Amino acid sequence: QVQLVESGGGLVQPGGSLRLSCAASGFLFSINLMGWYRQAPGKQRDLVASISGGGSTNYADSVKGRFTISRDNPSNTVFLQMNSLKPEDTAVYYCQAAAVGGREYWGQGTQVTVSS
Repeated sequence: QVQLVESGGGLVQPGGSLRLSCAASGFLFSINLMGWYRQAPGKQRDLVASISGGGSTNYADSVKGRFTISRDNPSNTVFLQMNSLKPEDTAVYYCQAAAVGGREYWGQGTQVTVSS
């Protein structure tokens, strides 16, 4: 089993920044990809950014140039630095870990609200 705990969400004004953290624990040897997804009310859950074990990253077009995903291997933590936030970035953000074989693990989610 893998446990994921997100933190760092909150209320921020447009143009502001937030950093989300996802602490992973458990049987991490099988995890080969970690990512951040988000889900706004009434919408589907979409990929925001992902990072492989080797450090390769992938971003949704809507966040390229504004968001940065990174990982700290010693602490098993993945970060999402979000800059130049827009109201349309408002959503619940979920951390996901994908294991070899296709199994997925999810965190409980953290609310990000961008509003003046």
